[in-house]
This record gives sequence, C-alpha cells and structure tokens, in this order.
Amino acid sequence: MTSFHSFFIVIIISHVFIPLYFSPIHGNTDVGFSINLIRKTSPQRVRGLSTMSETPQSPVGAYLGHYLMELSIGTPPFKIYGIADTGSDLIWTQCVPCNNCYKQLNPMFDPIKSSSYSNISCHSNSCHKLDTGVCSPQKQCNYTYAYASASITQGVLAQETVTLTSTTGTSVLLKDVVFGCGHDNKGSFNDHEMGIIGLGGGPVSFISQMGRSFGGKRFSQCLVPFHTDVNVHSIMSFGKGSKVSGEGVVSTPLVAKDDKTPYFVTLLGISVGETYLHYNGSSGNVEKGNMFLDSGTPPTIFPTQLYDRVVAEVKNQVAMEPTVDDPDLGSQLCYRTKNNLPGPMLTVHFEGANVTLEPIQTLISPKDGVFCLGFTNTSSDVGIYGNFAQSNYLIGFDLEAQVVSFKPTDCTKNT
Repeated sequence: MTSFHSFFIVIIISHVFIPLYFSPIHGNTDVGFSINLIRKTSPQRVRGLSTMSETPQSPVGAYLGHYLMELSIGTPPFKIYGIADTGSDLIWTQCVPCNNCYKQLNPMFDPIKSSSYSNISCHSNSCHKLDTGVCSPQKQCNYTYAYASASITQGVLAQETVTLTSTTGTSVLLKDVVFGCGHDNKGSFNDHEMGIIGLGGGPVSFISQMGRSFGGKRFSQCLVPFHTDVNVHSIMSFGKGSKVSGEGVVSTPLVAKDDKTPYFVTLLGISVGETYLHYNGSSGNVEKGNMFLDSGTPPTIFPTQLYDRVVAEVKNQVAMEPTVDDPDLGSQLCYRTKNNLPGPMLTVHFEGANVTLEPIQTLISPKDGVFCLGFTNTSSDVGIYGNFAQSNYLIGFDLEAQVVSFKPTDCTKNT
C-alpha cells in the first residue's frame, strides 16, 4: 500500500491543469463516446430527453484516492475508466498507438475500430478552445495538456457522439463532443486509470459541452469514503434532475474568476470541535474565491498559516501522542491506534454554508493501525477542497444559479 506521505506528494494537486506548450505530436484517432450508466440493458437510442424526469447518470467508484467514472467510447462502445476531475477540463483517454504511455491493465482504445469519429481541423474554433491546440502537418488539431503533478497527455483532438443513459434506461445522444485521444501520456497514474474526465467550468469540459442539453448546466456527485470496497459505486447525475435539495442542504456561491476551470468558493474559517479558526487568523475580511473544489485531489490543502493552526488544534483535542518515528509518514499528523481514531468533528465554514466533517472524512488510514489528518499545506493564498472531505456529501454544482450545494449523504447507498 502506498504510504500516506508519498501518496500526498504524488497526488497532492494532481489534476489541477497547468497550460504548457510543446512541439506537436502526430497520431490518428477515430472515437465515439457513450457513458455506460446504471442500467445494463441497451434500449433504443433517442436524441435528447423526452421528459426532464429522465436524468443522465454515471457510476463512480473509488480507487487509490481517485474516483473513476465508467465511460464507453466509440462505435461499437468500448469501456474506459477515467478519473472524475472537477479541477480540469479536457476529456481524454489512452489510445492506440501508445508507445510512450503509462501502463494500464485494460486494453487501450483503438480509434481505427470506431466508425463514429471525426478529426478536428486545426483551423476550427474547437481546436482553439483548448489553449494548447496546435496544427499538425496533416492539419489535425494536436494538443498537450499538463497537470500540476507533472502528469501530461499529448495526442489528437477529435469530435464524437456521447451516449448517456437516463434514469429510465433511455439512451441520450450528445453530438460533436470534443475529446483527446492520448498517444503520449506520462505521470502519476495507476494501472486502473485510463484517462481523465474533465468536469471543470472551462469550454472543453464535459459539463460545458453538455450545456443545457439536459435542462440545465448542472451536475451532482456523491463520492464514497476512502477505502470503500472498489465494487461499491455511487452515481454522478447531469442536468435538471441533478439538483440537490431537501432537508439539510446548505449552499455557497460560486465565485467567478478569469480562470474558468476551477469551481471557486469562499472559505471563512474552520472549526475544530468548538474552536473557531478564522481563515486569515484575524477577524478581517477574506478574499472571495480563496478555495476551489477538486475531485481529482485527495487531501484538502490550506494555506500554511491556516493549516498550522488546524494541526495544532487537532493535536490539542486528540488525547493521544502523534506518531513521529515512521519515515513513511513524513511530516503528516498521524496517530497509531488499533481502533478508529476518535478525532474531533470539524466544520468548514464556507460563505453561507457550514459543512460538518466527521473523522471518516478527515482522518485517513494509509496503512493498518495508522490514521492521518487528510490535510496538507501550500504557500499559495488559494486552497483546494479535496475529495477526502467531499466524500459522503451529495454535492451539486449549479452553473446556472452559480452555487454549490452540500447535503450529508451515505454515498455507499447512493446507487
């Protein structure tokens, strides 16, 4: 099992997109998409939704700190499992030929075997929606897309039809979806991950390309806790039917910035038990949009000045001595115990929304008998609300109303 310390180092801000520019690469791709959802049957396909009560959904499961969405690409459909990532935009998968790619257990997608693919011209508007789209000698739109973890994918942009399955079992088509067929992919990927499904707010993300096709530009997720059985899946819903409502729901405004990809919100402070810690360490105003939600980053990342105060207060409230003699754990705050660590309840105070976190969401077990605080620090003024903390909440991203909503939920039963 990967140690918690090295796990943080590898994936700490793994799927925050950083634009980089490289020489173009070359490759041929033919691809079509269909998201294979809850039902295993394949009813007759239709265009659009006949009623807004039909909500497109996708199964999502946990594996080594990431959440994998099951998609089917191409005609005939070919299953892939891509990281569900609200911190980036591009949809991509590893494609044949792939001589410089990371190892994956499942077969790679072979674009030649799909009949529904079309190349994107390097002169098209779709190519220029991705900042790193460049022209190949064949006039194809080649791309390079890199992440803060130093992971990188290079390949060809193409257009395809995405087929989603609704809650009633009806197939729903989305045409001309832009995605990347990756022929040169490197980085901190494990062998179960076949690519990334970008769910951010930028123009090439799945959410932006979905637009209002399903009755609204919105989606919801329910992530199962870390170490949940890999066979247990929750669901991600899209469109009007994904609205999060009912008892216990709290909402916080999304904050618009020049960078359209991240879902920025405003963190006012955090409570450890009954002790309130202001974001800035004082009672002054905080900058709007000082944190964003990222399902592709496991730990929650605070600016150092806040992180240090949170760690000190957790130590103060846990009646045990932290582990200091395990080199695998590095500087993380960890405790050794044979039982679940009775850690304090934490409350994250977003603007207009108090989100309570139980130990299952904040104390992560990297190995038997050890529990570590699922936070780390950054020198940046902007933090990241990671997927450990997002687990066991039904979280709705409503880009129409510009709010994020949280509802406490047992996500292992949200199937």
